[in-house]
Amino acid sequence: MMQFLAKAGLAVMLTAGTLAGTVAPAAAQLNIIIGEPDRGPPQDYRRPPPGPGYGRPSRGCNPQLAENLARDYGFRRARVVDVTPRRVIVQGWTRRGPDEMSFGNVRGCPALRRR
Repeated sequence: MMQFLAKAGLAVMLTAGTLAGTVAPAAAQLNIIIGEPDRGPPQDYRRPPPGPGYGRPSRGCNPQLAENLARDYGFRRARVVDVTPRRVIVQGWTRRGPDEMSFGNVRGCPALRRR
């Protein structure tokens, strides 16, 4: 009888130790908050993503290209004086005096007119 009680006591101790080992990790997952409620996600300190069109050339006429094209048409001291959504206007000097030329505000700067 004494052996039976010893074996039963050992079995109870092993079972209690095993249950205590499984209950402790489950209890660690319980969150008890006293005071402030849950906060939102942590603040993101990374650099914001680049805007649209980052790394690509602009779709419109480059003013420097418009000035170079006006020089090819014979303008001296050519400079961009106005840029609108449709046109890029360049003024400069020709053989006849001051003059003005318009280019389309699209890629490639097509010549529109010369005054």
